[in-house]
Amino acid sequence: VKVLAADGTVDRELMPELTPEQIRHLYEHMVLTRQLDERMFKLQRQGRLGTFARVAGQEGAHVGAAFALRPQDWLVPAFRETGALLLRGIPMEQLLQFWGGDERGSAFPARLRTLPISVPVGTHMLHAVGIAWAMRQSREPSAVLTVFGEGATSEGDFSEAMNMAAVFQVPVVFFCQNNQYAISVPYTKQTASCTVAQKALAYGMNGVQVDGNDVFAVYRVTAEALERAREGLGPTLIEAHTYRVADHTTSDDARRYRPDEEVEKWRQRDPIERLAAYMRSDGLLDDDMAAQVLQAAEQRVTAA
Repeated sequence: VKVLAADGTVDRELMPELTPEQIRHLYEHMVLTRQLDERMFKLQRQGRLGTFARVAGQEGAHVGAAFALRPQDWLVPAFRETGALLLRGIPMEQLLQFWGGDERGSAFPARLRTLPISVPVGTHMLHAVGIAWAMRQSREPSAVLTVFGEGATSEGDFSEAMNMAAVFQVPVVFFCQNNQYAISVPYTKQTASCTVAQKALAYGMNGVQVDGNDVFAVYRVTAEALERAREGLGPTLIEAHTYRVADHTTSDDARRYRPDEEVEKWRQRDPIERLAAYMRSDGLLDDDMAAQVLQAAEQRVTAA
């Protein structure tokens, strides 16, 4: 599924129903996520934060997915969902605490229905299915969104979570950020499947592939999947094609295993710039407004 082209034009038939205010909010939040990511990288290099996973280039995927959640839904994240956590209402200060080694940063407010950051790869998908099972048993009209990378689909936890979710038709959406590399291993060496999305067929659930750098497409697909889940129509596996333009973590050097030309090609597909192009053509953004959004984001990050 693709809605928003690189030049900012959209497929009007597929364009989700979003108000100008919602579109501005998406843009502002993606910019804020990028600014926090860049500041955290500097803090890590200064020795003020520990190793962490950058999210630059993937804002359209996890922010677009989290934007489809309702307050009564649950978010079960991995470790590369900074923007989704901020959008959910997790205080920026707690994210800085967590990556600084202070476990109090994991004590998210209970009302936000968001599990702590999960560093072990894939284990949190089982927690998401457990929560969804509990909500199904209590007849609660809510859904669970769990986010992970394509490397996690090589873990046994993925298979167990997918199987149980489909067998018991629990209200969970599996959202895979396929950023093309599981640390230094490219997607083609992770699996023989042409896509992650097609793996859903083997488990008896819906599978869909989406342009992960197209925030409109991601929002549309995730909103539809969450609504199906809430209505008792079962789980969905979403594969969002995106790219991590930075290293796997701040302890990695991606130059050792991928060419600069590949990185630059994906930089041209920047999800923030793509959204900005649409907003400019639709009269929702100009240079002054963009500068104001950037300044406001920098001020929030500095204050935190």
